[in-house]
Amino acid sequence: MSTISKTYSPTEVEDKWYAYWLQHKLFASQPNPEKEPYTIVIPPPNVTGILHMGHMLNNTIQDILVRKARMEGKEAVWVPGTDHASIATEAKVVGMLKERGIAKTDLSREEFLSYAFEWKDKYGGIILEQLKKLGASCDWDRTRFTMDEKYYESVIDVFVRLYNKGLIYRGVRMVNWDPQGKTALSDEEVIFKEVQSKLVYIQYPVVGEEGASVTIATVRPETIMADAAICVHPEDERYTHLHGKKVRIPLIDREIPVILDEYVTMDFGTGALKVTPAHDLNDYELGQKHRLPVIDILSDDGTLNEKAQLFVGMDRFAARKAIIKELEEKGYLEKIEEYKSNVGTSERTGAVIEPKLSMQWWLKMDDMAKPALDSVMNDDVALIPAKFKNTYRVWMENIHDWCISRQLWWGQQIPAFYLQDGTIIVAKNKREALRKAQHEMQLFALTEQDLEQDPDVLDTWFSSWLWPFGVFDALSNPDNEDIKFYYPTSDLVTGPDILFFWVARMIMAGFEFMGERPFKNVYLTGIVRDAKGRKMSKQLGNSPDPLDLIAKFGADGVRTGLLFSAPAGNDLLFDEKLCEQGRNFCNKVWNAFRLIKGWEISTESAPASNQLAFTWFESKLNATLAEILDHFSKFRISDALHAAYKLIWDEFCSNYLEIIKPEFGKPIDAETYETTVVFFERLMALMHPFMPFITEEIWQNLRERSQGESLCRAAYPTVGTIDAALVADFDVLFEVVTKVRETRNSKGLSPKETLPLVVRTDNTERYQNVDPIIQKLANTTPIEFVTEDVAGVSPFLIKADKIFIALGEKIDVEAERDRLQKEIEYNEGFMKSVDAKLSNERFVQNAKPEVVEKERQKKADAESKLVALREALVNLA
Repeated sequence: MSTISKTYSPTEVEDKWYAYWLQHKLFASQPNPEKEPYTIVIPPPNVTGILHMGHMLNNTIQDILVRKARMEGKEAVWVPGTDHASIATEAKVVGMLKERGIAKTDLSREEFLSYAFEWKDKYGGIILEQLKKLGASCDWDRTRFTMDEKYYESVIDVFVRLYNKGLIYRGVRMVNWDPQGKTALSDEEVIFKEVQSKLVYIQYPVVGEEGASVTIATVRPETIMADAAICVHPEDERYTHLHGKKVRIPLIDREIPVILDEYVTMDFGTGALKVTPAHDLNDYELGQKHRLPVIDILSDDGTLNEKAQLFVGMDRFAARKAIIKELEEKGYLEKIEEYKSNVGTSERTGAVIEPKLSMQWWLKMDDMAKPALDSVMNDDVALIPAKFKNTYRVWMENIHDWCISRQLWWGQQIPAFYLQDGTIIVAKNKREALRKAQHEMQLFALTEQDLEQDPDVLDTWFSSWLWPFGVFDALSNPDNEDIKFYYPTSDLVTGPDILFFWVARMIMAGFEFMGERPFKNVYLTGIVRDAKGRKMSKQLGNSPDPLDLIAKFGADGVRTGLLFSAPAGNDLLFDEKLCEQGRNFCNKVWNAFRLIKGWEISTESAPASNQLAFTWFESKLNATLAEILDHFSKFRISDALHAAYKLIWDEFCSNYLEIIKPEFGKPIDAETYETTVVFFERLMALMHPFMPFITEEIWQNLRERSQGESLCRAAYPTVGTIDAALVADFDVLFEVVTKVRETRNSKGLSPKETLPLVVRTDNTERYQNVDPIIQKLANTTPIEFVTEDVAGVSPFLIKADKIFIALGEKIDVEAERDRLQKEIEYNEGFMKSVDAKLSNERFVQNAKPEVVEKERQKKADAESKLVALREALVNLA
């Protein structure tokens, strides 16, 4: 590189090197028995998705892990892809059609699907392209989509297998129903929101007792026509007289029984509960227990049907207002109270969810859950952090059957075929279903026209639970080289919010279809929140556009900014200042690069102080690398970054380069230059997984590279020799230099003025080695070692040694005495306040032990400082 720009330009560098990586297929992977495999499959983002801060964090962590593995010589592959996202995509396609004046109901299924694929081809790859801006080193030639032909066939195959095993069945059960999307939803697609509701108190007349009534409180008065009973607690004395009685539902006068059950909470509302089995899950279970009728008064679109008798065809919320008005007019309304309640809404359409009895397809989960539970409990599959194990256990031990059908057209159509008499034949396709009907059921006269396929599609999760092996075509081609080499995968990075709905199901699928776990480690990231702790969302307007952040701070700056405060499993409080810190770090590294490349090289030998610095920094680098590798082994990725950051910023840029750099305008010797370049190369390799772009740019330009050569395929640094004693000596060196510089600043002395340095110590050897470096960095005289304190000079303490800067006439003795006296008074006051705390018995007994210990340490520090200050004051006399 002939010229080096003064400032680092992320955009230019990022575009250049990402294109280079793709051109030379540096992210590509093929099975290689001579290497250890390392496999990550991307949590497939919705095909409708665009990059948000959660994606940024998740994919940055994945990229760090796969880049490091690749550099460690493993055959590393990161498989990208997208999920077809049935509900979200269908809503997008319906919206597109609406803009064109086309209604879904006017189209055949085939016509609708052609529009859906048109939409997917146009918009479906946006998020993957955005991930490239982040630096994601995926093997893009392996990109998969859950509606790819082979993947689709695998999903259908799984359904048939599980049905034939008796694990899939069809039945009427309670589901989350989206009246706008007109489909069942899984629990994770329901978002609960706190809303202001009205708690309506309604009087139900008691049958046979003129003027007597029982009052219930409900936020859903529009469902009273579906009531099957009134329930009271058997020990509630207020309602003992109602045992065995009946009441009449207001407005329609249908009689329903009063039932007794301990399920009722006596101190909530009136203590009497309306039981509506068709429209509440808990009521449904209560109804099953007491054999109550189920009366469904809502149509699929959320309007009241004929069974309601009143307000037929009216929307449920309009009916709520109308019925309250009529209850008041007819004298059944006792009162209305304002009430806050949590209401379930559809994640995709925003519609309020209805609990609804519906004919759906279900998958039995009990038996499949056992190996998935055991594998996590015995750490065969490790959850990181482990705090999630107990939550996982509770959920898996109380698992329910899975509703796997959705009333949509976009997705894998359920492979169930119906005869005219309702007989169900489950087969991979209509031709196979006909063959089964003809040969197994002896219905030889049947044709394909006599078979009607179930119109529903499978829940999107029913395809994505196959992801770790589905991306390698394990079911359609079980003996292929990819699945034999890459499975089971290594690490999964995802959020704890889908631990059960995706992770647990993938573990179940791994054992069920592959006979082993799908991955070894599950790294659970936290939620990205704003500086106030609020979850980022479009509604709050507190979520920055990731691409805007990359444009402003550079991808490397954003990546490191996200990771500066992202411990596993704990939420990240995001602030743009973190990205600014990341950008500043890039600039610091860039300036170090410019400094090194700007040196002229001489033929002189390296001075002894530089030789010593080589040995010290080699040890410091190795010690830090050992720490970083330990952090990685425990998935403490944020800690690994902090250690690398400190090594480069403090030890390399601020200390090492200061030691070895020549005087201004003078050349540097060849040995020092080459050693420094080698160190810089190792540091860039160490940082590459975190900051791939700037490290590649610098590494490529530190020396000549051949075409196609890249840092992302270079060797990751390994731990070498560590001279712990020398590292300790250098720690003393830097502390002395810092103290000398602080003294200069506090006394207003010029950096050009050489200061006399005197040390009283029992260990002169620790200073003799590093004395020339102290002289260079702090501009001091050679150290004078003494056995007595220097009169009139206040020392500072380092490792029990006394360090004197013999300023003599360079300072104003009276001013120094005043300064010391003020410091003594301040520290005496501080110690008095700490003493007051520690003498307070309530504080000592009630505060946490670590808090009390911290106060005691403060006292000890203040006492030690006072001894030194008083001694310094005496020495001035």
